[in-house]
Amino acid sequence: MPLTVEEYRIGQLYMISKHSHEQSDRGEGVEVVQNEPYEDPTHGKGQYTEKRVYLNSKLPSWARAVVPRIFYVTEKAWNYYPYTITGKT
Repeated sequence: MPLTVEEYRIGQLYMISKHSHEQSDRGEGVEVVQNEPYEDPTHGKGQYTEKRVYLNSKLPSWARAVVPRIFYVTEKAWNYYPYTITGKT
C-alpha cells in the first residue's frame, strides 16, 4: 500500500500511542508527561515525548516487596522521522 512520507510518520506515531495504551493495566502502564513539537539544528523538525512507564505489576513478587509501590522508568524520545533518539532513566 503506497503511503506518503507524512502519512507513514502519522501512522508511526499512532501505532506507538496505541501500543502504550494497550500496555496500560490497572492504573499502571504509560503516562505521557510531555508531547510537543521540537526542532533540532541537525535533524530538523520532530516530536519530543517524555513518558513514565510504571512497572510495579511487571516485577516478580520478591522484587515488589523491596521496591517502592510507585516504580517507574522515565523515557525521553526525540522522533525525527526516520530517526528516533531514545533515553531511559
